[in-house]
Amino acid sequence: MIEYLSITGLGVIAEASVDLDPGFTVVTGETGAGKTMVVTAMNLLLGARADAGAVRHGDPHAVVEAGFAVSPDNGAIPLAEEAGAVLDTEPDDGPATDEQKVALVVSRTVGAAGSSSRSRASAGGRGVPVALLSDLGEHLVAVHGQTDQLRLKSPAAQRHAVDAFAGAPLAAVMDRYRQDFQSWQDARSELEEITAHEQDRAREAENLQRALEEIDVAEVQAGEDEQVRALIQRLENVEELRAASGGAHAHLSGADAADTFDTPAAEVLVEQARQLLLQAPGDDPELMALAGRLAEAGIILADISAELAGFAARLDDDAASALDTAQSRLAELNRLMRLYGPELQDVLDWAEQHRPRLEELQGDTSRIEELTVQVERLQEQVRAGADELSALRAAAAERLSGAVTEELHALSMPDATFHARVQPVSECGPHGADEIALLLQPHAGSDPRPLGKGASGGELSRVMLALEVVLAETDPVPTFVFDEVDAGVGGEAAVQIGRRLARLAQHVQVIVVTHLPQVAAFADRHLRVTKASDADAGVTTSGVLHLTGEDRVEELARMLAGHAGSETARDHARELLEHSVV
Repeated sequence: MIEYLSITGLGVIAEASVDLDPGFTVVTGETGAGKTMVVTAMNLLLGARADAGAVRHGDPHAVVEAGFAVSPDNGAIPLAEEAGAVLDTEPDDGPATDEQKVALVVSRTVGAAGSSSRSRASAGGRGVPVALLSDLGEHLVAVHGQTDQLRLKSPAAQRHAVDAFAGAPLAAVMDRYRQDFQSWQDARSELEEITAHEQDRAREAENLQRALEEIDVAEVQAGEDEQVRALIQRLENVEELRAASGGAHAHLSGADAADTFDTPAAEVLVEQARQLLLQAPGDDPELMALAGRLAEAGIILADISAELAGFAARLDDDAASALDTAQSRLAELNRLMRLYGPELQDVLDWAEQHRPRLEELQGDTSRIEELTVQVERLQEQVRAGADELSALRAAAAERLSGAVTEELHALSMPDATFHARVQPVSECGPHGADEIALLLQPHAGSDPRPLGKGASGGELSRVMLALEVVLAETDPVPTFVFDEVDAGVGGEAAVQIGRRLARLAQHVQVIVVTHLPQVAAFADRHLRVTKASDADAGVTTSGVLHLTGEDRVEELARMLAGHAGSETARDHARELLEHSVV
């Protein structure tokens, strides 16, 4: 619902702000006072095209702002959050059964003609495209004006209205149908993709198999390329390595019998030094510690000597042949990395990622047979579901047509007939196989025509009122705004309009701009738009007053008699208030 509406610089309204309550709110006032600016303001908040001429003379821009309180599951909430809107959760001060509401503030600024002020929109304190206001408005407010009926104008909205009126039975069938339809579409798409690109898929399978066999035959190991490079470097320097390791070994452990060295072996020198320390008199602790360290050094030198001998022994005697083999292996690994790399691990990953694809492609023949059976089975299920939806819609459309027609007769349209037409189509779609249209037959003998064609603005407003009253419990939006829904009627028909607006307000918030006291008397809250002219300044200013008690009686009397001074009109106004019960 709308909690407040603020208007600045729009039409004759310099500045006005009103708090709104749930239920039925009526807006009245003299002709030209600015009542329709309320509807204009709402249309701007719903993304309607801005008219710079509507900006108050002398003001650089007009600003309209509204605060909404909606349920957390309202469709506007995710749209606003996606746009970055800041939403507040209102504290739940009511009974424990009351639902906590989410607060959303929406504003629209319209620059005057020739002004430097730019038109802009915001939701939840964040600037948003004007088009987003239209999307939000579909979930927040339904406006029915003399020239613009915003709700239920699209085929999708009309289909949704009929489906909502059909209730839970159709909703259950629709859920099952959508699942079957999506599965059918997925299976069809896969089958068409396989059969339409059969040759391409065969070539892809052949290329994949060749590549995977190439990798498998190579028996690639992660990190193998680095190992092969290290081996190649060793083999390229084998003679130098053999000489270095052999010479170092000789210096540590002594020369062979055939060799002679001018210096003794390192192991011998260390041992001789240790023996000298051990032979020192007195067992000096410091010398004994040093002797122990020399013993450790001797062990380390012996280990190094052994490892040098082993290193030399491992050097391949046939280094040239081994080098050729290693270089060939590295060339093979580099080729695979160029094709599937850039690293060797990437080659292994590529193979694992593409094995399932090869299995899929190689199974095309059996998959085609499987999908063909699946598509035929799902198509039968979808067709059966569509037929079931059509039957439920036809029954709901008949009930809806009768209920709305009955309401129209009570709203001073005795010859009008409402038709909710369900027409089957050959192709099944996401919502079934029906085209749904809401039609109006203004009088007997005429052809039913789509809503909005062949009916005046006042008649169309009454049609929408009748429709909204019937749909109120099944397909409501939080707020309805009606502009001059009572145009062209009076007497008992006006009373019936007021009564139905009050009935609608039992389910949703209803705001009505009216000139009929019979309608205004049914309201829970009465707002009057007042006009004041300053001839010297050349401006006219309007404001909004909340009427209660005798002020409300006076306004109804003015609407009845043209002025509020008539005591008879006052008595009539009180009588209207007393008898305005739903």
